[in-house]
Amino acid sequence: MADFQVTKAPQRCQEKTPVQILHEHGIKTGSAPVYELIQADGDTHEPCFMFTVTIGDFTCNGRGSTKKAAKHEAAEAALKLLKRDAQLNDQRDGLSPEADDTSNPVGVLQELAMQRVWCLPEYVVCLGNGNDFLKEFSVTCRLEGLEESGSGSSKKLARRAAAERMLGKLQSLSGSPEITWSPPSRVYVESLRQSTGEKISLLRRTPLSILNTDYIQMLLEISLELGFQVTYVDIDELTVNGQYQCLVELSTRPVTVCHGTGMTSSNAHNTAAHNALQYIKMVASKL
Repeated sequence: MADFQVTKAPQRCQEKTPVQILHEHGIKTGSAPVYELIQADGDTHEPCFMFTVTIGDFTCNGRGSTKKAAKHEAAEAALKLLKRDAQLNDQRDGLSPEADDTSNPVGVLQELAMQRVWCLPEYVVCLGNGNDFLKEFSVTCRLEGLEESGSGSSKKLARRAAAERMLGKLQSLSGSPEITWSPPSRVYVESLRQSTGEKISLLRRTPLSILNTDYIQMLLEISLELGFQVTYVDIDELTVNGQYQCLVELSTRPVTVCHGTGMTSSNAHNTAAHNALQYIKMVASKL
């Protein structure tokens, strides 16, 4: 495996969250926690996310109206479970030898994110392909607007492959084995009012009620101009009317999440993009 170099950044002085406490516990015991987004649904104004966190042999779930809240709930549940297990500290050394932070790409990536005060990596597991004897899993790793996928004969191996590819991308963006890349500056929702770019100015004076408009492309162009990322999350469950549904997430501060439905997955994405554009237009047009 490639040799990944991590340069430490100054730590922020702030109260530790359940996610940070669980991470520190995992590093000390050689079993870094791994978070997976397993569900994203809900209405436009009430999205609901579910994350699982796995640490050693333990897996806990958490729900919340934001990804951050769901992760915190999962981490808090894991901390309570670890606290109840009186023999955990005596057994921890032999539970997960793969998770040594200096050799496992999942642990390396997690530690890097903590040091740089980035959002923690997200791992989205896709359905396995193949039969029961030759099943292959695919996992997508998301970090600060970047995305890489990996596959393997188990979820753990697929996560490792995705994390290693993400580290490789960070090295490539840095131009050296030492990772020096930094994510783009955050776009604050309130700052949209002062935006004077070509695309956002066009949005202010363009009606969003024209049929057969490619709102996905329009949202992409605005995101490139303003500097935020757009991520679509498909919801497995159909609506009561049998339509596809999805969420679109904009990496603004605070994070913007909009819902969309349609007769096809593509239609749902276009509707979600339309709703996001309506929100951006409303905020950008305020005096």
